[in-house]
Amino acid sequence: WYSYRASKAAQNMITKTASLELGRKGVIVVALHPGTVKTSLSAPFHSSVKPEKLFEVDHAAGMLMDVVDSLTEKDTGGFYDYQRDS
Repeated sequence: WYSYRASKAAQNMITKTASLELGRKGVIVVALHPGTVKTSLSAPFHSSVKPEKLFEVDHAAGMLMDVVDSLTEKDTGGFYDYQRDS
């Protein structure tokens, strides 16, 4: 778990740093969390996820696109889930 957690910390720092650099050009940079998506990678966890929280790939992508479409420059550097919660 150490390497996984370290990679997530690095991802958050890259998001924040890129948002500062690219924000000067009006680019919005965020990290997105799709929830639990029904794929082979998440298969070991499917049984512990409520059925209404286990998303098909197309549905998850659509929810994330809705989040992306709602972002403004003040959101840059943030981390948002599929419901736009930070």
